[in-house]
Amino acid sequence: MDGPSDPHRHPGADARVIDPWSRAARRRSGAGEAWPDARTRILDAAEELFAGGGYDATATAQIARRAEVPKGLVFHYFPRKIDVLVTLVGERTRVDDMGDEPVEEVPGDPAGALARLARRVPLRASPAMRRILFREADTHGSVRERLRNLNAEIIRRASFVLELTLPGGRGDAARLEAAAATFAAVLLYQESLCTLTGHHIDPDVVADLIVKALT
Repeated sequence: MDGPSDPHRHPGADARVIDPWSRAARRRSGAGEAWPDARTRILDAAEELFAGGGYDATATAQIARRAEVPKGLVFHYFPRKIDVLVTLVGERTRVDDMGDEPVEEVPGDPAGALARLARRVPLRASPAMRRILFREADTHGSVRERLRNLNAEIIRRASFVLELTLPGGRGDAARLEAAAATFAAVLLYQESLCTLTGHHIDPDVVADLIVKALT
């Protein structure tokens, strides 16, 4: 007899039947690959479920089943479901600060500078976490705060490169700020739209439109 009910089955064996295409099977298939700890599995499961169906539509019991842990263990690490979302945003997304990174922009090429900036939005996050960020912006303050930080960083970078590349750019701070804010709004809209529809906005066209409005 060969099923889970086999009375001769070794008591230490795992009696669960696992779909060979499941997350668990994929994790166990790699030679020498470590089985992630329970907390990591819970976060992995939540990231997948929140990105797929949304935070509100995901029950804690679903997270436990997907992570293959008891529901009580989810509450041990995360007393409330919102704590799972807050932890995901805190640990699995990051907005890169421009800081003192070298700048290679060429004076006289503001459109090219903005287009290059559009191709390196300073958000470190998986595609699933990007969907979660934009979908759950109204769910919790930590999600909104991450998006506010991203918006502020894009505006700061755009203002900086426009000052460097536009002739006399430093003399019209109000217009540069408005242009940088518009640029940031388009990029964030693109990020949000792309996660939902896959539609991409050409960064060269956006950059060219903004620079034409300034000159």
